[in-house]
Amino acid sequence: MSQARIALVGDYSDRHAAHRAIPRALEMARAATGAELAWDWVPTRAVAEPQRDLRDFSAVWLVPASPYESLEGALAAVRWAREGRRPFMGTCGGFQHAVIEFARNVAGIADADHAETSPEGAHLVVSRLSCSLVGVKGRVRFEEGSLLRAAYGKPDAVEGYQCNYGIDPAHGRLLADAGLRYTAWDDAGEVRAAEWPGQPFFVGMLFQPERAALQGELPPPVRAFAEAVVRAAC
Repeated sequence: MSQARIALVGDYSDRHAAHRAIPRALEMARAATGAELAWDWVPTRAVAEPQRDLRDFSAVWLVPASPYESLEGALAAVRWAREGRRPFMGTCGGFQHAVIEFARNVAGIADADHAETSPEGAHLVVSRLSCSLVGVKGRVRFEEGSLLRAAYGKPDAVEGYQCNYGIDPAHGRLLADAGLRYTAWDDAGEVRAAEWPGQPFFVGMLFQPERAALQGELPPPVRAFAEAVVRAAC
């Protein structure tokens, strides 16, 4: 079996708790599963031609802390994983930008954009939340039969957020009609995660499960992602 390598696509800064947590979470997943797993940080500006720039990787984790230095680099990494059927995970800003990539290249909304970086955009599929989720923890409910439900092994969990943006309600039905599967909601019924059916592992979460690693806990989605990456690399 060849060693599986994950591209941690994002603009690393030690200031972000999620960035400090991600390697710990992956180390815990590697120890728990015995997986032959490695990872490297890849700045968004370094993803200009993903077939070249990501050729040494088996999977992509689009990490939190947006806006990114290169929006196009982030979107290119998502598309490379999606079209190549490579395992993908996006958390917080990574989820938001995976939604934009899906909207542009699957749902046919060519000018889909993010309200944080393009507030005057015509189709803001990611818009400001009615209430900030920065520093907030809350219950999320998982859809039966989803990858997240399988990863957690239970119908709900309490997770933490660090964000002000999510899927725009006006575009939610259009994205679902194009094939986006919503698989987690908060107690108010707001979408908090989505999956792309037909992929080996393709999950986006508005919450940041990786932060649990800072308290010594292995985040269930990280373990599931690591296992999927290793399977795909065989």
